[in-house]
Amino acid sequence: MHALQYEVTLPADYDPGVIRARVARSGHLLDDWDGLGFKAYLLRERGVHGAPVNQYAPFYLWNTVEGMNRFLWGGAFQGFVDDFGRPAVRQWTGLAYEEAAGGDVTGSRAAFAVRRRQPVPQGGELTTLMEEAAVEVRRLADEEGAVLAAAAVDPHRWELVHFSLWEHDAPKADGDLFQVLHLSAPGLDRLPRGKQW
Repeated sequence: MHALQYEVTLPADYDPGVIRARVARSGHLLDDWDGLGFKAYLLRERGVHGAPVNQYAPFYLWNTVEGMNRFLWGGAFQGFVDDFGRPAVRQWTGLAYEEAAGGDVTGSRAAFAVRRRQPVPQGGELTTLMEEAAVEVRRLADEEGAVLAAAAVDPHRWELVHFSLWEHDAPKADGDLFQVLHLSAPGLDRLPRGKQW
């Protein structure tokens, strides 16, 4: 499992309706992308739900490197680059993934997402720190209104990312809150559950 995200911060007076229309027009194009666990089309609107900026920031969990590379290098990503410029694409190695107990993620109303990036603390034992991240994923997935939760790590920057999807705008998770405009989830059932080692 691999996590990937890029983001574009838009001007304060940018009309978020442009992003909504873009997703409505083209979001379905990844609904059957081979190798993709899911893509959450994420938007923050300045002044809405405490967002300090306007930002479009899709988040992906990939089942295969081949699917991710075909997206990045096979032409699909070029549309974003043509419209917004080439962003820095962040990647993390998967640590853990869980879905809400008894939930149907593909039929859910994932309306909000929380993303928290944080440094891996110095001086701690890596095994313990990664176990704690996996436990946090299970805790988040068990919260009322949760749809799913994941954690991943970038061992170059030593950065953890926690990501969770929610049915409501009051999630029990710390981090940046995004609106989910669309969820493409062709390989959700193939994402490995639990910790990834």
